[in-house]
Amino acid sequence: MKVNRNFKDSVFTKLFSDPDLLRDVYSALGGVTLPSDIPVSINTLDNVLYMDFKNDISFEVGGKLVVLIEHQSTINPNMALRMFFYFSKVLEKMIKGKSLYTSKSISIPWPEFYVLYNGRKPYPDELILKLSDLFMKPQELGLPEKTFPLLELKVKVLNINEGKNTNIVKRCSKLAEYSAFVTKTNEYLKTIDDKEKAVEESIKYCQKHDILKEFLEIHGSEVFNMILEEWNMDDAKVVWQEEAWEEGHEEGRIEEKQAIARNLLAEGSTHEFIQKITGLSIDEIAKL
Repeated sequence: MKVNRNFKDSVFTKLFSDPDLLRDVYSALGGVTLPSDIPVSINTLDNVLYMDFKNDISFEVGGKLVVLIEHQSTINPNMALRMFFYFSKVLEKMIKGKSLYTSKSISIPWPEFYVLYNGRKPYPDELILKLSDLFMKPQELGLPEKTFPLLELKVKVLNINEGKNTNIVKRCSKLAEYSAFVTKTNEYLKTIDDKEKAVEESIKYCQKHDILKEFLEIHGSEVFNMILEEWNMDDAKVVWQEEAWEEGHEEGRIEEKQAIARNLLAEGSTHEFIQKITGLSIDEIAKL
């Protein structure tokens, strides 16, 4: 198979860019049953969240609900800020032509934000990332401490690796199959040095064992290209991280770990579990 360097979709968006399938996905994520007569329409924006791949999906439910979903193999602690920017652009698109200066209030859809994690590193089943975690503290200017921010946005991060959040993947078989496909691909990439051969073997295995079989039969060549492109991007990220380390950006990394630790503490995780996830010492976690 020849690698095409021009792909912009990821396997995730290619698979889930279908309104009927998104109905099942949202029902699973929200723990609800979305009636079949409620229309679902995709309004994904181009090249907003991700640099080279559309790893995000935005869709409306009945014109009253907007759901933003992004798939990630590495959790970014800035996701709440990125979702904030994304939702702003979605709103701008939806209310275009309406006057913001009218005496009547403009109704906007209810937003929900999800990140589906399918990476190789251990991660909790569920975690909430908050925009307020990124805010600077006004008391550092000598001002009184604020009890709560006047602006907030929360992103629910769900681990969809095999064996995680089984109640969700059971309600949406395609999510379960997608998770199994990613797991199997990672297994082959670990054991076979030739990346192209590893991806080919993964696709063959999944087709043989009814894992995204129909999807892979139709889009096998595209999936092959997408996986290699995403894998190459992961390699590039490692290089960027190494360069950032060499340039003395370790302080930023520590802040990222601390933000994750604060979220885990808020969710009631033990100090030992947080230490395993972040690498921070027990004393550092206790201070948080």
